[in-house]
Amino acid sequence: MQLDHYGEECWSARDLQQLMGYERWERFDDVANRAKETISASGLDPLDHFRGAAKSMPGGRWGKQTVTDYRLTRFGAYHVALAGDGRKPEVAAAKTYFAVKTREAELAQPPAPDVTSPEGVLALAQRYVVAAQELVTTKKELAIAAPKAGKWDAFCDSDGLIDMGTAAKALTDVTGGLGRTKFMNRLRESDLRFLQVQNPRIPYEVHIQAGRAQVKMVQAGYQWVEQTFLTPKGLDWLVDRLGGTALPAA
Repeated sequence: MQLDHYGEECWSARDLQQLMGYERWERFDDVANRAKETISASGLDPLDHFRGAAKSMPGGRWGKQTVTDYRLTRFGAYHVALAGDGRKPEVAAAKTYFAVKTREAELAQPPAPDVTSPEGVLALAQRYVVAAQELVTTKKELAIAAPKAGKWDAFCDSDGLIDMGTAAKALTDVTGGLGRTKFMNRLRESDLRFLQVQNPRIPYEVHIQAGRAQVKMVQAGYQWVEQTFLTPKGLDWLVDRLGGTALPAA
């Protein structure tokens, strides 16, 4: 299990392929497709639980290659485990894992009050009050966050990241329309100190640790090079530092 840029748990299908004992991606992709069909048959949208992604892995001519992947929710990963070959001990282990975790979540809930007594009725009423208060609070928080939620999605790639050229376009309103090169130069200036001066393609470690950027190996011609990608959190940070509004460019 991993956490994405929004702090939500997710699984890589490529990681599950290895853990579930499938040597070939093609065979495991069939398992994923069966899982998607099951989810669709239940009236849900598989795209809510299987998001297309790319993953950098060892191999290929230059030692690294980018391959197709899925970013799965817990629900999607569970259905992938259920759709796997039950004769494989690794698949059985995966099914057991998700079943146990689901049961643990159920047991974590407190037992229902005994409503045959006045004390039980009072306890149940108090639970309803707490749940209602939490719902009201959540709705207020969502209302506040609504203008911000997903505002950078149009600029993100399948991994939820934004390359420098796209980031420059996204921040046109606050930079005055800098191109990729000038935008990256701006990120090295002393008031921002986002990209390193000594290694101009790479951000300072503090930004990676804070979840504002990621560094990936990408192919450039006949070689692989390090390239910095901004996260939505990183764009929010830049907008704030540049003195702009919280909205992306139209």
